[in-house]
Amino acid sequence: MHPITVIGLGAGDLEQLSVGTYRSLKEASTIIARTEQHPVIAELRSEGIKIESFDEIYEQHDDFQEVYEKIVEALITISKNQQVTYAVPGHPLVAEKTVQLLIEKERQGCIEVDIVGGNSFLDPIFAALRIDPIEGFQLVDGTDLSRDDVQMRQHILIGQVYDAFVASEVKLSLMEKYPYDHPVTIVTAAGSRGEKLTTVPLFELDRETEINNLTTVYVPPVEMREDRLKEWSTFREIIAKLRSPEGCPWDREQTHVTLKTYLIEEAHELLEAIAHEDDEGMIEELGDILLQVFLHAQIGEDDGYFAMEDVLQSIGEKMIRRHPHVFGDVDVENAEQVVQNWQEIKASEKGEPQSLLEGQERYASSLLTSFNYQKEAAKVGFDWPSIEGAFDKFKEEWNELQEEIKTGGKEKQLDELGDVLFTIVNIARFLKLSPEEAMIHANQKFKSRFAYVELCVQEGKGHFSDYTLDELEQFWQQGKQEGDSN
Repeated sequence: MHPITVIGLGAGDLEQLSVGTYRSLKEASTIIARTEQHPVIAELRSEGIKIESFDEIYEQHDDFQEVYEKIVEALITISKNQQVTYAVPGHPLVAEKTVQLLIEKERQGCIEVDIVGGNSFLDPIFAALRIDPIEGFQLVDGTDLSRDDVQMRQHILIGQVYDAFVASEVKLSLMEKYPYDHPVTIVTAAGSRGEKLTTVPLFELDRETEINNLTTVYVPPVEMREDRLKEWSTFREIIAKLRSPEGCPWDREQTHVTLKTYLIEEAHELLEAIAHEDDEGMIEELGDILLQVFLHAQIGEDDGYFAMEDVLQSIGEKMIRRHPHVFGDVDVENAEQVVQNWQEIKASEKGEPQSLLEGQERYASSLLTSFNYQKEAAKVGFDWPSIEGAFDKFKEEWNELQEEIKTGGKEKQLDELGDVLFTIVNIARFLKLSPEEAMIHANQKFKSRFAYVELCVQEGKGHFSDYTLDELEQFWQQGKQEGDSN
């Protein structure tokens, strides 16, 4: 097995090659370039240097990852019989996936790799664009770009934008965060005699005809806060500003306790939007809930107890830990097994509880607490065999409430009323219905029908006192029919 020598061809013309790199190329017996689409290749050939390329592999495969792997396989095969020099654009260790794959093979003990320097495309790019990288920049791969890769406040350099197809994919990913007309600059052959810079609005990126393997796309930073609202860090910046001494007096006064009511309220408003299949409403209400999360995290950071990073770490660890069938080697056949595994892992994390009902309280909802208690008790067989038993228990408790209403005091009546509600929750559990959602729906229905009654009163005599209860009931029935017809 012979060593594989990797040489960087730089980012531009032959004049940019160092003397050492040029001599290495002149002395090499077998040179194969990743692609011959580089200005140095033609110039070296004109000097009598024989250079082959792997361009035919690009033509045989549509997937870049597969292309890179095939090139590495070919190099390893050739190196078994002879010394080979592999020439790549730019610097071998900058945005060159095939070299990284070769290094991985070297770590596995399969081959020996000798890397000879070369000038990366970064220096001429910075010079061409007149930007200082100390301000913060990202170098990303255009063939594998997603919206989460880019940070809008930094200079973004996108390499590997070989053709219009890759440019189109890059455009679509960027438009998920950037304004459609955000200026981007297409830099071709930076540092060479053929250097060209073309600035276009983002939506026209894939319409530019001069895109090749020497193309890099530059996305300038977004300075205005209002133009980067789709980035998480911007929202965090907004919340921090609201809580700062120069921010909002109301936001500065809030604590975890004072915000409790708002979180519950926003959750119910989201449930209402979901019930109405209102996508725009869901966007707004999810945002309101997210506001509560960020406010609590910012309060935790201001008080010095925790920050958003701690929240993210906690939930991230929990999701990985409780989904071993996704992030581990556990096999599951259905959703029921997923739930069972979740509960077992949860129980092991919390240790042996003193009671099966421990941790089932939902302080914001007595209905959900009741539902959870009954569900846990049913898991160990403490349950009616069928819904008929639940109905019989309801009738029993209903009769007892009626008796206490006739003869008992308020305390006993309250106790019996609770028993009645508890049995209704049990019936809901048998029917696999959420008592909380049922109550939310009932409240919404009452609000809608009563609003109709109010409208009838306002358009009529103007005051509730001007109507009898029977007349108001008629309005109610009309509102009911109106609602049922809609």
